[in-house]
Amino acid sequence: MGDWDGVGLLRGGDVAQVRARLAAGADPLAPCWQGGRTMLHETAESASPAVVAAMARAAHDLDRPADGRSALWLAVHAGRADNARVLADAGADPWLPMMAGWSPGRLSLAGPEPALFTGRPADVALTPAEAGVAARAPRLRATFTGIHLEGTGLLSVAGIDTADVVRRLHATTATEDDLLTRYDVEVDEDFDPDADPDAWRWLEDIHDPLLIGGTDVPGGCVLTQPWGYQPQTLVVGRAVSAGTIAYGLFANPKSGNQGSVFTDAPTPARDLHPGGEPWEDATPDEILLSYLYRGTPAAYACAYVGLEPRSARPVTGPPDTWMLVPERDPEHR
Repeated sequence: MGDWDGVGLLRGGDVAQVRARLAAGADPLAPCWQGGRTMLHETAESASPAVVAAMARAAHDLDRPADGRSALWLAVHAGRADNARVLADAGADPWLPMMAGWSPGRLSLAGPEPALFTGRPADVALTPAEAGVAARAPRLRATFTGIHLEGTGLLSVAGIDTADVVRRLHATTATEDDLLTRYDVEVDEDFDPDADPDAWRWLEDIHDPLLIGGTDVPGGCVLTQPWGYQPQTLVVGRAVSAGTIAYGLFANPKSGNQGSVFTDAPTPARDLHPGGEPWEDATPDEILLSYLYRGTPAAYACAYVGLEPRSARPVTGPPDTWMLVPERDPEHR
């Protein structure tokens, strides 16, 4: 970072400090602490419009890419329309092709401000399929915004229901009474699980890695384990995704959200980042979903396979069905 040591850009940044560093010769295109990004890239996503304007005036190449994307692209993807306007007014090109065909301007067409930039070329538009994906996003995103996900494992499965999952996993369904007996839990005679929507949460204290919840939703079903990663293990993901597609998510308390895609392919795609920024080699569909569901990983996991749950309950619980899966190596190949 060099001349930018000690300059904070989070929470808006200090415009006076930034101007002083620029006046002293600091380069806004100097590399920052995140991979190949420049300070301008970091500013576009994190700082105030005043800081972005100061940096943009001093930058000799506003469209310089880092990890395949410009600072303007990052501003759009992060939902910073204010900073995107500043960069475009300073000369950044919103229609410059990048990221699998998603220029900053084309990406903005899928968001809340499709008229964010002027001068749209006649051949730049969303496909009907992309427009449909974008139209469904606000409701699904709202469904999962603000939920507590840490420590939860889930698997969104397209085209099959929970009963089919039970068969594919050779699992055994269990009622809450069955589980109370299985775990030898004593309850008051007046205990009524229907009177308290959170009464089932005693299972979180049991922490059984073999117990998974399943709920049917429009488009397929969701498997969840609010205390562990079992739903997105190889053994579960491969079994339930035969002939279809499933997206697994584990909200790892130590390392963040981890995603996996299971299909009939010999090797599933793993170490993905649902709800975060896309990799440089992401597909066009993945880039669109990463924009529409940034910061809402559960919604991303559902949207990836075309599920449309009407509430967060299939993920947060209680599920419609509890099932006990056989004990086996979770990474069985």
